Amino acid sequence: MKAANSRGSAPGSSRARILVVGGGYVGLYTALRLQRKLKPELRQGAVEIVVITPDPYMTYQPFLPEAAAGSISPRHVVVPLRRVLDQCKIVIGEAQSIDHSKRTATVTTLATDEEGTGAIEVTYDELVLAPGSISRTLPVPGLADHGIGFKTVEEAIGLRNHVIEQMDIASSTRDPAIRDAALTFVFVGGGYAGVEALAELEDMARYASRYYHNVTPEDMKWILVEASDRILPEVGEEMGRYTVRELRGRNIDVRMETRLDSCQDRVAVLDDGSRFPTRTLVWTAGVKPHPVLAATDLPRNERGRIKCTAKLAVDGATHAWAAGDAAAVPDITAEAGKECAPNAQHAVRQAKALADNIAASLRGSPLEDYAHQYVGSVASLGLHKGVAHVYGRKLKGYPAWFMHRVYHLSRVPTFNRKARVLAEWTLAGLFKREIVSLGSLEHPRAEFELAAGGRPPKESS
Repeated sequence: MKAANSRGSAPGSSRARILVVGGGYVGLYTALRLQRKLKPELRQGAVEIVVITPDPYMTYQPFLPEAAAGSISPRHVVVPLRRVLDQCKIVIGEAQSIDHSKRTATVTTLATDEEGTGAIEVTYDELVLAPGSISRTLPVPGLADHGIGFKTVEEAIGLRNHVIEQMDIASSTRDPAIRDAALTFVFVGGGYAGVEALAELEDMARYASRYYHNVTPEDMKWILVEASDRILPEVGEEMGRYTVRELRGRNIDVRMETRLDSCQDRVAVLDDGSRFPTRTLVWTAGVKPHPVLAATDLPRNERGRIKCTAKLAVDGATHAWAAGDAAAVPDITAEAGKECAPNAQHAVRQAKALADNIAASLRGSPLEDYAHQYVGSVASLGLHKGVAHVYGRKLKGYPAWFMHRVYHLSRVPTFNRKARVLAEWTLAGLFKREIVSLGSLEHPRAEFELAAGGRPPKESS
């Protein structure tokens, strides 16, 4: 890639390259808005937008629990970047390090892996850091071997297949120990991801059990482990307590102020002394900043996030911007010293402000502060069940579930995706759920390898 010559100068004098690192909420929405704001400059070739992302799509993570439960098709949970960002250059790869003093990013791509030539250097004029976050794990014995994450669409669909496969195992085995382990599902983490994933999958498994002659909802054990004294803190204490009552009313074992000590040999051992033989352990205990942030020369706070100003510019660095999970942005609507929460609500709105400020910077116009008062949260607890705390109003049950769907339908990008998701929800209301495991998709060559005389890959489940 050729380096641009300008350093934030007005478009028209030379091409200014805007490098967006990350294709998640912030990366997609920022690049999408920049396409619109800088349409004349892009047409003239005065500006170039390059997006570096490990996947050719953006995953709308609030829909992952519904995808896992089969309410939404996996392809409708993701937004294809090349179609939406048709005025941008999409590079499928990962930024390994960034030297902002030299305006260069070291990037590995699928091609560099094939060629064996090592990473390439990409130069830029304006940097947007939006790599998001990764799962935060702890040194729990056995976690790396047996844990399942819930942050990508692949993990969500893999978990759905896995749960149904465990029901198949329990239905066909004569060994009570294997049956008990197959029907025990342990989720660690009482935030959005953990609670929504558990609630949706339990709802799906409860429905699926009617098609098994020897598996009932009472046979299954669903366990939620949370280290703090409350779950879903975003929806408030009262709604958190309601959620606990709702889950326990469905025979889900909710254990607060409890930690996972070990999961070696497929046995979940909790710090209260409980032991659960299980073939399913889902880890959703928080996230941490993406490793690329530590490989930059930009200032970070004590939590590893990039220090930013209220204008979403990196504090103390010119021509560098950040937002979302990667950024520590001051919340000017709250008391001094408080930062914006790293959630989707802020990320989407920050991306809009970020794109506007980059365009203003290139044109020599004044920048605006990012200000958004948090309006509340919604969470789904399965089909027709939910909790919400929005604009001071507390909702539960069907109204909260309906608000959850309406809100996220309004937030998912592009009219195309909105229409497809709405159509699926409508059809799901008219017909019965599809309960089928397509676990073989994870090993598509297994049958051919066996036919050709080789050994099929060993199943992880």
